[in-house]
Amino acid sequence: MLKKSLFQLHWLFGITAGLVLALMGTTGAIWSFQEELLRLFDADVLKVQVRAEGVLPPAELVRRVEAAHGDKVAMLRVDTREGNAARIFFTAPPGQRRGEMRYADPYTGEIKGEVAGQGFFDLMLSLHRFLAMGESGRQITGACTLMLVFFCLSGLYLRWPRKALNWRTWLTLDWAKKGRAFNWDLHAVFGTWCLLFYLLFALTGLSWSYEWYSRGLNKLLGDAPAAGQQHKRGEGGGRRGPQSVNQKAPPLRVDYDAIWSNLQAAAGPGLAGYNLRLPPVGGQPATLFYLLDDADHERAFDTVTLDPATGTFTRIERYADKSLSAQLLQSIYALHVGSYFGLPGRIIVTIASLCMPLFFITGWLLYLDRRRKKRQIRAARGSVDSTTSAGDSWLIGFASQSGLAEQLAWQSAGQLQAAGLSVQVRALAELGEDDLRQARRALFVVSTFGDGEAPDSARGFERKILGQAWPLEHLDYALLALGDRQYQHFCGFARRLQAWLAERGASSAFSPVEVDNADPAALQHWQQQLAQLTGASVVSAWQPAAFSNWTLTARTLLNPGSQGQPVYLLDLQSEQAVRWDAGDLVEVLPRNAPAQVQAFIQGLGLNLDTPVQLEGSRETLGQALGSRQLPVSREHLVGLHAQAVIDALVPLGTREYSIASIASDGVLQLIVRQHRHTDGSLGLGSGWLTEVLPLQGSLSLRLRRNSSFHLPVAPAPMLLIGNGTGLAGLRSLLKARISEGEQRNWLLFGERNRASDLLCANELQGWLARGELRKLDLAFSRDQAEKVYVQDLLLAQADEVRRWVADGACIYVCGSLQGMAAAVDAALRGILGEAMLQQLVEDGRYRRDVY
Repeated sequence: MLKKSLFQLHWLFGITAGLVLALMGTTGAIWSFQEELLRLFDADVLKVQVRAEGVLPPAELVRRVEAAHGDKVAMLRVDTREGNAARIFFTAPPGQRRGEMRYADPYTGEIKGEVAGQGFFDLMLSLHRFLAMGESGRQITGACTLMLVFFCLSGLYLRWPRKALNWRTWLTLDWAKKGRAFNWDLHAVFGTWCLLFYLLFALTGLSWSYEWYSRGLNKLLGDAPAAGQQHKRGEGGGRRGPQSVNQKAPPLRVDYDAIWSNLQAAAGPGLAGYNLRLPPVGGQPATLFYLLDDADHERAFDTVTLDPATGTFTRIERYADKSLSAQLLQSIYALHVGSYFGLPGRIIVTIASLCMPLFFITGWLLYLDRRRKKRQIRAARGSVDSTTSAGDSWLIGFASQSGLAEQLAWQSAGQLQAAGLSVQVRALAELGEDDLRQARRALFVVSTFGDGEAPDSARGFERKILGQAWPLEHLDYALLALGDRQYQHFCGFARRLQAWLAERGASSAFSPVEVDNADPAALQHWQQQLAQLTGASVVSAWQPAAFSNWTLTARTLLNPGSQGQPVYLLDLQSEQAVRWDAGDLVEVLPRNAPAQVQAFIQGLGLNLDTPVQLEGSRETLGQALGSRQLPVSREHLVGLHAQAVIDALVPLGTREYSIASIASDGVLQLIVRQHRHTDGSLGLGSGWLTEVLPLQGSLSLRLRRNSSFHLPVAPAPMLLIGNGTGLAGLRSLLKARISEGEQRNWLLFGERNRASDLLCANELQGWLARGELRKLDLAFSRDQAEKVYVQDLLLAQADEVRRWVADGACIYVCGSLQGMAAAVDAALRGILGEAMLQQLVEDGRYRRDVY
């Protein structure tokens, strides 16, 4: 809860205060080298010739300057060695803090001309400190500076890795990342680089924003004799308005010769510069700052309080005599701009300041990406208006494991709505007694998982609803059942639902439509039945999403030397920009290998170059055979011409694979294990992808939404469990989590041998080292005499599993249904109990993508 709250505050303050901090950082960086830049571009004004006789004594310099300008001098700052022009401040007009400032040659007293660009740098300083808005701007910059402290500390907490002592975790940037993942890396890694500098900026800069902060620093750091004096000099927040002038005070008299004599005696031959600040009237002390040539930095000056009328030094505070804390207090400005650490410090601090906009930009990009994803979730419902109205609204309930039932439910809703009917589409898990009692007409689109089981999302519905004795005589319904006839209990869950509805008195509008492996003819029959039910004209068959052309750009062997079949990481690029969510699937249209086609055609007396018609397009016989199932027995094809052969063959079916990457990676990746039949021949889909299809070759692919395996809407810890190529779906989820800054990830993965079968080893170890994986537990079944599987890892860490679940963790399982998924399910039941596991399913915290 704390981490979630800090994250919400971090981005909320970031998108509000970030712009001000970006402006402050940019303007501060520009202003930090103003003297060097002005001297570069205005050398004729700011640079003077060094003379052997040295600079003029203050008395002569002031006499010549006042004679040339006509006003009394209030302050002069003189560099005695470097050939820089002296700064002369004249008496301030009434109501103003400072008077006019002019540059003068300290060797001749000549008043120099105007400095081009000074106004620009003054504006930069005004924007940096006050946003050019005066006192109200100071309050805004002060508040944003406080937020900067919060950003630093909360950001440090939010990205704290498990292995905090691994410097690579903190400081290395993965340039291979793209999109959101790269933006997150920029934000987090550069934030770590700049963290100490931003804390330095904030903790020093606040002294110019708030008097209470400045007084606190003086009390905390200042030496007892110097704390009050430091504050009077205006190092804190007291330098805001014009000085008050006692009109009855005597006029100011200054003995410059005595001051100069005493200064030379106090500083000795190491005097590098001085700054004399005179009071507005007599009877008040003057302040003299002088810098020695061996000073640590430009603010490591010694401070003198003196009587201007006599030049007598009444107090000398030497920088070297102060405690370290008092030296730091005096050096606040030098720390703020980095000069405390010399020229390298100034450069590094300036670079860090210029990076401020980077965090505002990347923060906004990450925020907009989160907003976009939320919009996509809302838009995923399609254009169907599912607002609930009175009793004439159709209730459409779906139960989906891989997303197909949900897709068909929304397509059915669209057909009803096109006929002028109002609809509401709901998952079965969301339906209760009131929903079913109030509904008058309903469609149920449900899939059966495995051998007769309910989909994970509908297990709670089956347990809580199907045993209830509710009267449903008022309900007219239709049922679309999805299943796979290779299982004994084909459409088992749908049939149990239909039986319960019949027992409760509900009336079936027409016989349930059972669909084997998305059979197009059965789906067309369902559409026709809906059309008759609504009185609308028969619609054309639903067209699934079109296949698009993708290019295989890379194929990497992930398990060289493995005892099992080779596993490949495939990189696919689309001709158009596409997006998908972590957990989604792809359907690939495989093709027969040219050698298979050549072997099949032998003995049929046909030429592979013979043109044929295939689904409205003209192809050669060889091309067409590549997309058709090639039967072992060919007797019924002997003697047929080329077109008749094609017409007699069934198209190849699609193959489904979990996506192993996220859209921001810029590439769609699959993890595919090559399959071989007992006779040594390659499996159709895996063989096509891993061996037959050449690099830069084209394949037909379409995306399929798999909402039941998407990330939870609210941030939560995640426990991911899988084996073999099941890593693909888990990898996409992990990538999405890491790109969003979520580090509470625990992966349990199983394979044969660690030496060869730890898929994506470098990536997983890198995530672990950077703290993006909180835990990584591996089970290698063949590395010891007694086989160890992922379910064994779960049982061995039962207490930790229970702690994660109690902390709100979601469990995701991806891999083989037979063996791993069933064993993991049994292990979780033993660890958490039947009731708890069932509750996780109903809450959407236990999700499976198994095959």
